[in-house]
Amino acid sequence: MPDHEETYDDARARRLEALLREVASYIQRLDGERRLLAETADLLRLLGEARSELFHYEVRCTYDTPEVADSRRIVSEAEREPFTPEDPEDDEPWRPSPLD
Repeated sequence: MPDHEETYDDARARRLEALLREVASYIQRLDGERRLLAETADLLRLLGEARSELFHYEVRCTYDTPEVADSRRIVSEAEREPFTPEDPEDDEPWRPSPLD
């Protein structure tokens, strides 16, 4: 999936806000002209665009990039293992174990 589809930047969020305002304004205008149900095709198209973009916002704004997901996994695994400062470091195999 291309990077632009995996993230939801501020500019895209502003465009979504503008689209939602456009939907609201269109509904209010049609209602004021007493044509709310006369323009169902356009209204459905506009609502469909807004619905689709809202879905992308909901999914993409919570999307973890592979790097973030890997970092979360590492932290989660580290939290499950108790840390004791007496444990020898992996890079010092010559160091005797505190249990010896």
